[in-house]
Amino acid sequence: MSNANTTTTSAPPDRPSKSALELGPKKPASHSDPLVHHGRHFCRTVHAMTNFKALITRGLLRMGELADEPEDTFTAEERREHAVFNTLMQSTPGLEDRLMNGSNEEVAIIAELLQKGASAARSDDTKGIKGSVIDWITPLGQSLDPPLGRNVKITRGFNHETTGALLCPAGLNWSDPEIKAKLRSGEMSIAGDYWPLFLYRGCVYNPCEPWNGLFRNQLLVSAFKHIFTSPSSVDKEPRATRAGNARIHGMTRVTAASIAYVATQVRFALSSATMFSRTDTVLDSERFYNSVFELFEDIDERQEVDSLITWWNRQIFPSFTSAQIVPTEDSALAKIKEKRAALKAAALSTSGTAA
Repeated sequence: MSNANTTTTSAPPDRPSKSALELGPKKPASHSDPLVHHGRHFCRTVHAMTNFKALITRGLLRMGELADEPEDTFTAEERREHAVFNTLMQSTPGLEDRLMNGSNEEVAIIAELLQKGASAARSDDTKGIKGSVIDWITPLGQSLDPPLGRNVKITRGFNHETTGALLCPAGLNWSDPEIKAKLRSGEMSIAGDYWPLFLYRGCVYNPCEPWNGLFRNQLLVSAFKHIFTSPSSVDKEPRATRAGNARIHGMTRVTAASIAYVATQVRFALSSATMFSRTDTVLDSERFYNSVFELFEDIDERQEVDSLITWWNRQIFPSFTSAQIVPTEDSALAKIKEKRAALKAAALSTSGTAA
């Protein structure tokens, strides 16, 4: 990477110690650029907790000074980060040229613009789901007791019977007064990788079959539609006059990372936390997201993940189908063409004999 303002070559920087797959510090960007647009979609569909400055710095090192390093010299985390970096390069038109030919200052601006888009997407989605989630968890024709305010979060989480039951970690019994009391008082601290019951279809968890129904709760589907298609599509009555995020970005398939993102947003919306922060050790959103993301990336779970993605595509994109295509050789049209070809062949044969 060259710098037009200097003739000296700087020493290659050390590998950043900070993980690129963690939220970086917030820095406002004053520039208008398509990269902000790409940053929004990247956050939702590739990796939501990316520190773009660290990701790009490390990615460029892998492309340059560390290009000849054997793959096994990198940690699993570094390999995961590089895969995310490669996806960024492939999904953002012109980014590689801008990074390779830009100055250090220009590269910093690129990272800032992408970060701005990602931060804006998280903020918009957090605000949008905050009120709508109340509608989704309220039984049809009934009301919550006590009611929950659409713009007030302090009474949510383990402070409310309904949200508490949804957030209760799978494997714990919310109906147990002692468990409930410990969760409400904070005496029992729940790590981000101890997943809540609402991730399961019908909130039913089977410890003997932990994949059964996982990430197939209708609450997640509603949130996904709210973010990616349109808020009105949640009720199957599309009334939106503007294109949804999926259409804007040409998204026709669900990604595993987008499921992890939606699950993280719903978990936060149900909680009593008032601010989405990577330093929040109580809700531990970053650890939750990364634990889901890592499961989806685990090659040993590929069969289950592929099945899950197929299920999600059927929920979100009506035109998607994974059904086996029936061979056309036995179709009526194929038979018509087959008979016509036979008649032509017979006619040519007769004509040749006559000659």
